[in-house]
Amino acid sequence: MNIIQEFDTITAIATPIGTGGVGVIRISGDKSFDILDRIYSKHNLEIGKISHGWILDGDKKIDEVIILPFKNPNSYTGEDVIEIHCHGGVNVVRNILDVVLRNGARMAERGEFTKRAFLNKKMDLSQAEAVADLIHAKTRDFAKQSAKNLSGVLSEKIKEIREDIFQVLSKIVAGIDFPEDVKEPEYDYLITEFEKAIEEIDKVLAGANSSNIMRQGIKIAIVGKPNVGKSSLFNTLLNVERAIVTDIAGTTRDVLKETLDWDIAITLIDTAGIRDGEEVGKVEEIGIEYSKQSVDEADLVLFLYDASQGLNEDDMAILDLVKDKKCIVIGNKADLISEEQRAGRQEGRLFNAAKQLSSQAAKLDNDEISQKQQTDMVLLPNRPIVLSPDEILLSTITKQGLDELKSKIKEIAYNFSLEDMEFVTNNRQQDCLIKCRESLSLALEASKNYELQDLISIDVKSALLYLDEITGEVITDDILNNIFDHFCIGK
Repeated sequence: MNIIQEFDTITAIATPIGTGGVGVIRISGDKSFDILDRIYSKHNLEIGKISHGWILDGDKKIDEVIILPFKNPNSYTGEDVIEIHCHGGVNVVRNILDVVLRNGARMAERGEFTKRAFLNKKMDLSQAEAVADLIHAKTRDFAKQSAKNLSGVLSEKIKEIREDIFQVLSKIVAGIDFPEDVKEPEYDYLITEFEKAIEEIDKVLAGANSSNIMRQGIKIAIVGKPNVGKSSLFNTLLNVERAIVTDIAGTTRDVLKETLDWDIAITLIDTAGIRDGEEVGKVEEIGIEYSKQSVDEADLVLFLYDASQGLNEDDMAILDLVKDKKCIVIGNKADLISEEQRAGRQEGRLFNAAKQLSSQAAKLDNDEISQKQQTDMVLLPNRPIVLSPDEILLSTITKQGLDELKSKIKEIAYNFSLEDMEFVTNNRQQDCLIKCRESLSLALEASKNYELQDLISIDVKSALLYLDEITGEVITDDILNNIFDHFCIGK
């Protein structure tokens, strides 16, 4: 965007495209009221009061609307702003947008309204980023946390830390520049202040992992060989018939993804059954590769096998594939298990427990235990041994074990973000805080070694610059454009 474009009057549809009760077209810039005067049935609008009338294209009425006029600087962008609230049909809002564009406005770029709000000091950069988080929040909890940032919670904390560091730097610089009038601060004072600032930064960073989990969610892949009930479980957890379910092996050829809001955003992934053999066609083979890729990317794996048939070599091969992932083992099709098999499973649990005690007594290492367990399973192919005490016996038909599975998923999901999240931060902000902390750590170490305060001040200045990047006091055009390019048009 060039300097001339930055002062253009811009417009865009501010509501999602689609059928709805109301659509909103926003106009911002010096020509906003002039444009409205040419296309609106009423004139001499009173600022701060809504107006009801018609949008006109020449003598032709386009739609009956409500107008909200805002005079600078009392608007979202800090400029003159007009909001046109019309009926929400796709063609209605597009027709009004066309009229506005023909009368002197240009189409807004992504995030340009919020960018102008930032440039006009209506919000700082962390608040602007909170707008995007609020719009794209996948869960209600994250929407609430994003609203806290929009209200300035993070901004105020950063300013508080910055002010404390700035006071220290001021005393250092004063002692250096005016040695005859001002004494350099004591090193004990510097050490105390730097430690305090680092502690405050750590408090903000403490919620970094939780912030990322709440923003991005966790990925859960359902894996297993064909026909063990992966798609049935996928549909059951979603409570909707999303995936096709048949008794034909290899029905699922592609990866299906859906998002659940369980206070933490969960992306549930239904994968193609993993198997080898001549019957695997080219399309299914591609689906299997996608399944393996989904396992690599998943935060949690739900491994399914047919409990009525027991484990076989194909199941063991898939278990080997997911051995390094956090995993829940699920024995599916519990409704098909006979009483004899149930007794065998109980015997298997006791057998596993005894085996583990024996292994511990022999002080075998993890690799030996794993090998011994696998050997025992091969030696006892007809015994439906459970893989661990935490294995869940499930039936997607009777819903047996479903509540237990959901509870286990939620427990693991919450364990990804156990910290008390006082502050929400994104990757850019976290990177700035980490670099600020590193600069302060260097200054702290130098203070403990009684190094020249002139040299210490260099690291302190660096720390301040990183904090200024968070709020946007110091920012490059490339970073600024990258931030607002992730916004939607109209915001």
